[in-house]
Parts: sequence; C-alpha cells; structure tokens
Amino acid sequence: MTAAGCAPLDSILAGLEASGEETRLRLLALLGEAELTVSELVNILGQSQPRVSRHLKLLLEAGLVERHREGAWAFFLVSEHGPLAGLAKDIIARLDPVDPTLLADRARLADARRERAAQAASYFAAHARDWDQIRSLHVPEERVEAAIREILGTAPVHALLDLGTGTGRMLELLAPLADRAVGIDASHAMLAVARDRLERAGLRNAQLRQGDIYALPIEPNAYDLVVVHQVLHYLDDPARAVRQAGRALRPGGRLIVIDFAPHEVEFLREAHAHRRLGFAADEISGFMREAGLDPLVHRLLEPTKGEPDKLTVSIWLGRDRRILGDAPVEPTERKVA
Repeated sequence: MTAAGCAPLDSILAGLEASGEETRLRLLALLGEAELTVSELVNILGQSQPRVSRHLKLLLEAGLVERHREGAWAFFLVSEHGPLAGLAKDIIARLDPVDPTLLADRARLADARRERAAQAASYFAAHARDWDQIRSLHVPEERVEAAIREILGTAPVHALLDLGTGTGRMLELLAPLADRAVGIDASHAMLAVARDRLERAGLRNAQLRQGDIYALPIEPNAYDLVVVHQVLHYLDDPARAVRQAGRALRPGGRLIVIDFAPHEVEFLREAHAHRRLGFAADEISGFMREAGLDPLVHRLLEPTKGEPDKLTVSIWLGRDRRILGDAPVEPTERKVA
C-alpha cells in the first residue's frame, strides 16, 4: 500500500520522463501560475497547436497536469490531486525564476491575462445595468456580506464549494477561509468575469468549473461548506438544487443559502428571468431537511428606515446531520423555529 503523498516507482519514472523536456517544463511553469487554454498556451509559447497539444497530452497522461472543460473550451492547470501532484509542484519550485526563457513566458502570460481581463470587463459593462438594477432593489451588499461572515464565523474550511458562482464575489469573500475553493456556474461568460476577479484578488486556491447545478461536476461528500448565493430564485426546481448541494457536503458540513424573502416585484420575472419571487423561511428549511440537513440559522435582513422599498434578504444555514467520526456533530447555532 502506497503511503500518503507517495507514488509507485513506475509513476515517478513516467512523471520525470514527461517533465524532462524544455517545452513541457515551460508548460508546467505556466500552468503553475494560471489555468490556461490551448490557444493561450500556443500564443505564449509561440509554437503550433498540434505541438502544444501533444506536449499537454504527455503531461496529462503522466498525471502532472489536469484538464477541465467549460463547454467547447478546455482549461489546463498543474495537478491538484493524484500521486504526482506534489512532484509537479516540486519541479516548478526548482525552476530558476529569473531564467530568461521563463521570464519571457511570464511576460506573455501577463499579456494573456490583460486580454482576458479586457474581455471580462467588456462583458460586465454590457450587463452591469441589469445587475446594478437588481442590486439596488435589496438591502446593501455590505450588510449581506457582513451577516454571512458573522454566521459562518472564522473557523477554517478545508474545501469550499460555491454553486452558481456568477461573478465570483462569494469566492472572493470566503475563499481566504478555505484551503481549497471551487466555483460552479453554467455560463462560460460569467466564469470569465469570475476568473478575472479571482486573478485580481490573487486567490490561487480557487478554481472555476462550468457545470449544471442539477448535475454537479464535482466529487460528492467532499466539501465542508457549500454556498448558494442568490441562485435559487432563477431555478425551476430549487429543492433539487438544495439536494445536490447536500450531496456535495461531507458529514457535518454546512450549507448556507442566501436569497430573497417573499416579495411582489413582478417585473423581475420578465426582465430578469426570476422564476420565484422569494422564499419563506420554512420553505428553504424544509428543502434542507429533505436533503438530510438540520436547519440551524435563519436570519432576515430587512430594509432600514433609510432604505425604503428595498427587498428583504434571507440567510439560512444548515448542517449535514451525518455523524463525523465517532461522535455526533454538536450544533453551535440556534435552531430555526
């Protein structure tokens, strides 16, 4: 049986052989800096697409590099999992950071990031009016985010999952608490905005994936904290989405849901594709119970006197009721009535 963090001899030899070539070492260095597509790597390295793809294939087969898809796009990054993830990082750490070839590659990587940021900014500008209009309808984001941080506390999180990550704001807010963070969204364009936000924030522990909230492209029973922020009101089956979120939780893990309380702003249905005009407290709590979670907290953020006609935001926190280890998980929050 192989010890944790170790790998069989033949795997180590395959990894060393795969990395023992200049272009593949350059690829490892780049993919240690950022998730990149084949076309971006072609532009940075100044090599043909078939050549770059062939080198990536060898690194993938050796387990030094991972790939994930967003529709027709594929992103590559240095392996985060598997027996050779540590070897890949060790190789990168031993590369001379002021090597002229690597310096030139990083300069072209910076150009690629600037181009990506410009594309994301263009998309955001085209849609900012819609988001600003919706944002202006409810209590200020600062109040919502402060309440989220207070409810979650400062306990460290091993693995964080943000469903319907959108522009990535929840990852920006909460990923600093986590060892590893993953954001899922169905929209490639929104993921481009989120990717730019995370790069600007310097969050190297956060990754993004394109996927369906009803069929999550992640491992089950693996996340300490799952976040569903202003997503459920868009869905035709919010209970199903909560069940999917529950399946992602490890025993004793927590789910936090942020959405609108019931309201009567009908234009949100036609203008912004809202299927539900908010949720009652016991409705989301019921979804949680059906998903195997114990509701622990429900908080209403109502408009103040200086915020007339604003929508009320609701926050729910639930905990997976399965036992963690040999002892039951003790709730630390008040129960929902």
